[in-house]
Amino acid sequence: MEKVWLKNYDSGVPHSVEYPDISLYEMFMGTVEKYPDRPFTSFMRATLTYQEVSRLIDRFAGSLAALGVKEGDKVAVHLPNCPQFIITYFAAFKLGAINVPCNPMYVAREMKHQLKDSGAETIITLTRFYGMIKGIQQDTRVKHVIATNIKDYFPGKLRFLYTLFKEKKEGDRVSLAPEDHSFMGLVEKGDAAAAAPVKVNPASHAVYMYTGGTTGISKGAVLTHRNLVSNSYQLFHWLPEIAPGEESILAVLPLFHSYGMTLCMNFALLGAAKTVMLPRFDLKMALEAIQKEKINYFPGVPTIYVAINNSPETPKYDLSSIKVCISGAAPLPVEVQSKFEKITGGKLIEGYGLSETSPVTHANPIAGLRKAGSIGLPIPDTDMKVVDVDTG
Repeated sequence: MEKVWLKNYDSGVPHSVEYPDISLYEMFMGTVEKYPDRPFTSFMRATLTYQEVSRLIDRFAGSLAALGVKEGDKVAVHLPNCPQFIITYFAAFKLGAINVPCNPMYVAREMKHQLKDSGAETIITLTRFYGMIKGIQQDTRVKHVIATNIKDYFPGKLRFLYTLFKEKKEGDRVSLAPEDHSFMGLVEKGDAAAAAPVKVNPASHAVYMYTGGTTGISKGAVLTHRNLVSNSYQLFHWLPEIAPGEESILAVLPLFHSYGMTLCMNFALLGAAKTVMLPRFDLKMALEAIQKEKINYFPGVPTIYVAINNSPETPKYDLSSIKVCISGAAPLPVEVQSKFEKITGGKLIEGYGLSETSPVTHANPIAGLRKAGSIGLPIPDTDMKVVDVDTG
């Protein structure tokens, strides 16, 4: 196949990439070893370094192992964007387990289907969803319910204020059944030495990413460690200007979705970026985060960029730190792109992907020709063919 699109790649973007034959946990540890003191997560302005997150992962993995979680087991991650998501994600990988990200907006019927279909026996959920999970547990294979409060990694003052004014209102104050576990309790008492890293085959299942719920019952796309590591490296090389250990990325896209998981977490850690997490998109919180945290990369969807473009509050904030934003999930109108670039001075490009491909397959060049209404070019080592819909 003649790859005619290669001639339109930006300078510095390779036609092909060498991919290490490693697991996601090994990719994470590679960054920890190089940048131990670099901030990894920032959540409500409280930061954790790569080394600190690694230690939390070790302790939580030790507790999961003590509960019997082992290679090939499925661990459901029923959380919004917060440090607990990342800790759970890589603790499961350390044990060779498979992550099953779950949408926190799912109702009981949807959660029951996903837990039954995936065969998950362990779930990490927010305290506000604890009652729902207990209500469906008997209809699933779930043995271990682990609950965490959204405030657990808030900075001290904010945690106190949340406890005082919002915890009860938001439904975060619950009493756990004797057989269930507190996330923070497991982290605190976990024996890091009890969970040696499992050497998994990179072709092994890493994530069951559920997709298609808008058109019927959601189905689990099986993603391997090699799938997810490779896509992270493809994106890293699509942005040749990235400076490892110096960048920051705004994670407002949900990590339970393949788009957010790869662009806001896996890609970020590969570049030793600081991941600034918001549990959901809130315009004021996003604008404040961009200004205070000096955000460089901001993956999103068109509606987010429209909200920023049209808000009378936007001119009050300095958004000039933004370098590149990749828009996906829906077509990006050219007028939205132009206005956002004028406001920030950064680049906003359209891309395309799907859960089954980890997810990114195409993106417009950063510096080269960008065509309005186009999903762009295939990223390195991605083949594309245009065919007739009727005849193939």
